[in-house]
Amino acid sequence: MRIRATLNALSVRLDGNETPEMLRKALSELPESPLEVEVSGPVSKDVLEALLEIGQNRGLSLRPQRGEKLIPYTEVIDQNLRAGSRIESPGTVVILGDVNPGAEVVAAGDIIVVGKLRGLAHAGANGQEEAAIWAMSLEAKQIRIANHVAQAPTEDKGGRGPERARVAEGRIVLEGWGKKP
Repeated sequence: MRIRATLNALSVRLDGNETPEMLRKALSELPESPLEVEVSGPVSKDVLEALLEIGQNRGLSLRPQRGEKLIPYTEVIDQNLRAGSRIESPGTVVILGDVNPGAEVVAAGDIIVVGKLRGLAHAGANGQEEAAIWAMSLEAKQIRIANHVAQAPTEDKGGRGPERARVAEGRIVLEGWGKKP
């Protein structure tokens, strides 16, 4: 177990080796701040019950594990995707060709198109806002990253070159490759 103070709470990381007594003793010696809990190992029912009991008075929130970016593998598609095609992957997808209108690519990780992206692309489909969409020519009418959606502008700005779409300050932004974020 690791405990550190943050601005608004006590951040508690449970590694799976804790007992209810250890948890109660460690938290009883600290200020009555709300708890922000991260679980990084198997935690027993008794520890969870103790945590809920302590959290009733202090306030309790659970957060995803820090620094964990589980992308199981990269899938490479070496052909153009035509209308009606759908690629869905729990990892990152690299397409060596074009994604035509009516084709869909959905990935938990990044989407990289070495060609024109004109179909639907949804990167970070499991909610991962750090995911990005890369394309040599980004011409899609709509792209999605995590739960964010961006529509293409109505005016055509052809000839922009390779671009990356990413989430910044709660919205999807486009930037040329090689520009610093």
